[in-house]
Amino acid sequence: MSASDFETRLAASAKAIEASLARRLGGSDRLLEATPERLLRAMRHGALDGGKRLRPFLLVESARLFGADPDEALAAATALECVHCYSLVHDDLPAMDDDAMRRGKPTVHKAFDEATAILAGDSLLTLAFGLIVDEDTLSASARLGLVALLSRDAGAAGMAGGQALDLEAEGRTLSEDEIATMQAMKTGALIACACEAGPVIADAAAPDRARLRRFGEIVGLAFQLSDDLLDETADAATLGKAAGKDRSRGKKTLPALNGIAWTQDRLAELVAQAEAELAPYGDKATTLVEAARFVAERTR
Repeated sequence: MSASDFETRLAASAKAIEASLARRLGGSDRLLEATPERLLRAMRHGALDGGKRLRPFLLVESARLFGADPDEALAAATALECVHCYSLVHDDLPAMDDDAMRRGKPTVHKAFDEATAILAGDSLLTLAFGLIVDEDTLSASARLGLVALLSRDAGAAGMAGGQALDLEAEGRTLSEDEIATMQAMKTGALIACACEAGPVIADAAAPDRARLRRFGEIVGLAFQLSDDLLDETADAATLGKAAGKDRSRGKKTLPALNGIAWTQDRLAELVAQAEAELAPYGDKATTLVEAARFVAERTR
C-alpha cells in the first residue's frame, strides 16, 4: 500500500466518522433528548469539523483484521472519538493547557465559555458509553468488554491520570522513564484502547488482543514523540494550534531532553517494532503497519 493509498483510506474513514458524529449529535438521538440547545452546539463545536480521526480508524482496522464488519465497529469508533474530543475540550481549558485555538478554530471555552466547555466535555464522555451499550449489532460480551476497556484507558489509570502527571511535571526535572510513563498514559492509553477494541469486537483470542494492545502502545508512543517533535519544529499555521507551548511552559518531552536527531531515530525504531508485532498476520495487517508509519512521519 502506497502512502497516498493509505491517506485516501484514512480520509474516507474520517468522513464516515464525521458523518456518524454529526448524526449522533444532531439532536434527535435518543441519548440526547432534551439536551439544552447551547450545550448541544458546544458539543458539536468540540467534536465536528476536525482531525484525522486516527483513533477510530485504528479501531475499525483492528476489527477488520479479525474479520469483523467495519459497519459493526462504527458505533464503538464513534464512541472512542467522543472520548478523544472530550479530552481535547478539557485539555484546552485555562486550568489545563490554556489553548485558544484547536484545529484552526476557537476552542470551546473561547467560542462559548468555560462552564459550557466543561459540561460539553462531560457530555461527550458520558455519551460514549451510551453509544456502545445501545449498539445491538454487537454481542453483549463485546459491549461489556468495550465499556470496561474504555473506562480503564480513559480514566485515572490511563488518559486522565497521564494528564494529571503532565500537570504535576510543569517546572520539574523528569527522567526519561518518568516522561515515557506519563506519555504512555496521557496519549498512548487511548490509542492502545483503539487497537485492543478491534479484537474485542471480533471476539478474537486473548493472545491476539494482547498483541494488538502492544501494537497500540507502540503507536501511542510514536504519536506522542511525533507530536512533541512537531511542537518543537512546526509553526502554528501548520498545526492549527499554538506551537512551542510545551517548552515555554516548562513541560518535559523526550525531544526536548534528547534532541531532534534522537527523536527521528527513535521513531524509525518504533515503526520497525510495530511492523514486527503484526508480522504474524502477514498482508492482512498492511493497513495497520502503514498507520504506524504515517504516525511517525506525519508533518502536522
